[in-house]
Amino acid sequence: MFHMDFGLGRMRAALEALGLAGRQEGGRPLPGAAVAAPPGAARGPGAVARPVAVQVVGTNGKGSVSLMLAEIMRAHGLRAGLYASPHFVDVRERVLVDGRKLDEAAWMTLGSAVLATPGGPELTYFECVTAIAALGFVRAGCAAVVLEAGLGGAHDATTALDADLTVFTPMGLDHMAVLGPTLAHIARDKAGAMRPGVPAVSGPQPPEAMAVLRERAREIGAPFMTVADVLGAAPPGPCAGVPAPAMAGEHQRENAALALAAWTVLARARGWASDPAACARAIGAARLPGRLQCVPGGPGRAELWLDGAHNAPALERLARAVGRAVPRPAAVIFACMADKDLAAMAPLVAGLTAGPLWLPALPEVPRALAPEAAAALLGPRAVPLPGLARALELADGLGDGAGAPGPVLVCGSLYLLGAFFALRPEALGTRGPDLALPPLPAPEDGPSA
Repeated sequence: MFHMDFGLGRMRAALEALGLAGRQEGGRPLPGAAVAAPPGAARGPGAVARPVAVQVVGTNGKGSVSLMLAEIMRAHGLRAGLYASPHFVDVRERVLVDGRKLDEAAWMTLGSAVLATPGGPELTYFECVTAIAALGFVRAGCAAVVLEAGLGGAHDATTALDADLTVFTPMGLDHMAVLGPTLAHIARDKAGAMRPGVPAVSGPQPPEAMAVLRERAREIGAPFMTVADVLGAAPPGPCAGVPAPAMAGEHQRENAALALAAWTVLARARGWASDPAACARAIGAARLPGRLQCVPGGPGRAELWLDGAHNAPALERLARAVGRAVPRPAAVIFACMADKDLAAMAPLVAGLTAGPLWLPALPEVPRALAPEAAAALLGPRAVPLPGLARALELADGLGDGAGAPGPVLVCGSLYLLGAFFALRPEALGTRGPDLALPPLPAPEDGPSA
């Protein structure tokens, strides 16, 4: 069910076997290759360097912040790698270089190399994909990479990698069965991603979580900053001068501010020039599927709004956006995982629309909550359905011949969005041609990095 086993031993061993820098038990970096050169610097043929790395940890907003930061890096001339999760249709969506997936041949080569390392077959799924990403970024010659944590921080596979900056997005109650029952428990686990002496920057946090982050930073000697510390706290606040993001919702402006603050800290530490115009272009172009994404309708087809809000804090943000950044939906298509606190989420979901709540089954997802169980908490407007295709048929029928169907909101789980993109892959958009990688060195040539 989960991608971690409360230990980083296997992951560290795999990274060392692959010739990649990892972390020792105490959190201090292992010896590794030199850090990547600044933007625009010439690189000799075959030169390999450890990319400058940023790890992004938190409950909500990780994907958006990670993408915006990677786009800012690209806009400044850095070849940028982005490791994100989950994927919707193709696992290769998780590992992007300059916005492009690796081609299938490269993916297979990297996967074979990871599995061939001592202990490779014992890696969890997430550990294996994380190692593929780390090796792929080096082989692609990335100068900087953004690593989105999967779950928690202290034991997440991405925490086994070196990082030059740790970024914390807003925290909330989610995955309590794994991370602990209270916000303090969750914050302590995520704060475990900090490295001694490595700077950390945080977006807005509940006071309890912020206190935990500050305490952890003091304990290990990690310089700690907030967005306000980096961008300034003068009224009306640090978001005032942040470029307008492409993605809808006021929370995306907060995400943009955090990405900009992270880039500012990194650029200052590396002596890199920061171009405000490049930052604005990057933030204004970064679009992540399933984040208040509009899928236009047409004759007989409803306009759809997709959002991956899958916990109470994310649904609260979504509720604030409805009627402002997005139209109020005529109906909601909702599904969630069985480990979610649906009792806390139910009033938020029900409040998103005055219309029906369609609850499709996700038979391909064992963790999904049965629609009948969800309907018991969501009330009389909730209608269990056999699958998403039926829900989309009902959405298209809302117009009933009297006009265009009203907008319909699809939310509650990224797995639900994955099912949608499997039905309508064109809504994922295109990223350009897949990227080929140079072949891995033969074993006699030494380590692969």
